[in-house]
Amino acid sequence: MSTKGPLKPSHRTAISAEETIRVAVVEDDAFIRQRVSEDIVSTPDFSLVCSCRSAEEALEKLPAAQPDVVLMDIGLPGMKGTECVRQLKALLPGVQVLMVTVYEDSQQIFDALLAGASGYLLKRTPRAELFEAIRQVHQGGSPMSGHIARKVVQHFNRLGVQEKEVDRLSKREREVLDCLAQGLAYKEIADQLSLSIETIRMNVKHIYAKLHVHSRGEAVAKYSRR
Repeated sequence: MSTKGPLKPSHRTAISAEETIRVAVVEDDAFIRQRVSEDIVSTPDFSLVCSCRSAEEALEKLPAAQPDVVLMDIGLPGMKGTECVRQLKALLPGVQVLMVTVYEDSQQIFDALLAGASGYLLKRTPRAELFEAIRQVHQGGSPMSGHIARKVVQHFNRLGVQEKEVDRLSKREREVLDCLAQGLAYKEIADQLSLSIETIRMNVKHIYAKLHVHSRGEAVAKYSRR
């Protein structure tokens, strides 16, 4: 969490002198956990309410600690950080969770966001930018490292392309694809739609071409993600 990273800090969010952000840290690395905790304690507008080394400990202690913002690692021993976020949000719906991790792959990012995380930073994010992100997420923002934000944009761009591909399917092709998704064989589809097997094969060929796929599994997966 201490080396330079791509996130550009915005102007410091205005916080009144009376307001203190209650922060909890969930991190299994003892050295990192201690350093971050000490820095939080020394920051005037922050209050360290809990420091945990595992997801299980966090779920036990955080409901009583009532943090405003939780800094959550993903690669925790035992229960992973993403599952901890999901369960924690059920216990504390108003808590804001900021993932701070070494993982950059898209699946980890979207698993965390879908679980309820409000932001995603890399551990190499400079300390000042990390603390600015805490202020931002407390005010309702969704801070992300620049590289992570690009991955999110790319993901939704791909979804847009998939939407357009699916839109090119005819009504009959959608009906055939629905049957494919149910696991029906060509003969069963033909009987259900009152068509010949050859017509079903032709429809499937057109579906593959329009969706740019080469198998039933790929076609169903892309159709299901629309």
